[in-house]
Amino acid sequence: MKIQQVEIFAIQLPLIDPFIISYATYDTMPSIILKITTDTGIVGYGEAVPDEHVTGESWESTYAVLKHQLVPAIIGENPMAFEKLHDKMNHIVKDVPAAKAAIDIACFDIAGKALQVPVYQLLGGRYHEKFPITHVLSIGTPEEMANEAARRVEMGYQSFKMKVGTEVRRDVARIKAVRERVGEEIAIRVDVNQGWGNASTTLQGLRLLKDLNIDWLEQPVDSEDIDGMVEIKSKSDVTLMIDEGLRGVREMREIILKRAADKVNIKLMKCGGIYPAMKLAVMAEMAGIECQIGSMVESSVGSAAGFHVAFSKKIMTSVELTGPLKFSKDIGNLHYDVPFICLTEKPGLGVDVDETVLKELCEFSTIVTA
Repeated sequence: MKIQQVEIFAIQLPLIDPFIISYATYDTMPSIILKITTDTGIVGYGEAVPDEHVTGESWESTYAVLKHQLVPAIIGENPMAFEKLHDKMNHIVKDVPAAKAAIDIACFDIAGKALQVPVYQLLGGRYHEKFPITHVLSIGTPEEMANEAARRVEMGYQSFKMKVGTEVRRDVARIKAVRERVGEEIAIRVDVNQGWGNASTTLQGLRLLKDLNIDWLEQPVDSEDIDGMVEIKSKSDVTLMIDEGLRGVREMREIILKRAADKVNIKLMKCGGIYPAMKLAVMAEMAGIECQIGSMVESSVGSAAGFHVAFSKKIMTSVELTGPLKFSKDIGNLHYDVPFICLTEKPGLGVDVDETVLKELCEFSTIVTA
């Protein structure tokens, strides 16, 4: 079996509400969708959701590197030779993990369909039966965030990931407002997206948060400041998660060596797809560090890929892949039983892509053939 044709679609996924985090506001989510067709007629879909602040890629650059470098190089290759494909991509261009993830995910979709098994079966089999879904609260006023949290609790959600990362005292006010509204039994996770800058500011914030019983604090400092994470972890008893500071094997080695985090947030878009994500999960497991599969607000395609990784590994203790719930229109049909996600046993990613919607949301596209 060989890769015969690749179609590249640059799309904008419409959000129900603006998605507001410390460094950006999104009204739509830019995404690149790949459709890979083999010489046996099997079709697989992949997705790249790049972010200049996280993966170092833009929507436009990802499209370009796929069109001109990566996709031409994989034409004629076996889509099931994952190690070889990644080695070839890594020799062609350094980094660009979201672009590589799109190819990786599509190839796993093809492999699952060829063997008539779900992708998680290719990764060691299904370990988890279901995962609770955490609702992500975009940055707003304390009252706005508390009101939304209360509405979501009525819908059945039992945990929240609060986006903060502005001025510490204003962020603390937001967290207090949500805690007061939802009570003590609801889990609150705080994601700073590097917004508190350094260890000193973060420790000031943690002193103000000491009675609010937060589950964990995620990436409070700059992504390059691993030593800052070490300092915070050594001076606080709050569970600390690293996100933007973990991209690949090099960072994972340093995190393990320095004991820089209690949990790691593995994202397929940061590390290059399913195959590299599994390597990171094994490294974390050997070091006794819990893992989460995180979201870059992907469509059903990218979100399903992340879920297959999460469902296959015991060390995965949480997920936050809620992109499809945030879109007013999606290209796929990943199903959520809010507040849970339960994967099907359909082969490949288990997602049907609506090509009518794909073309409707597409702003530009190209086809590369053998």
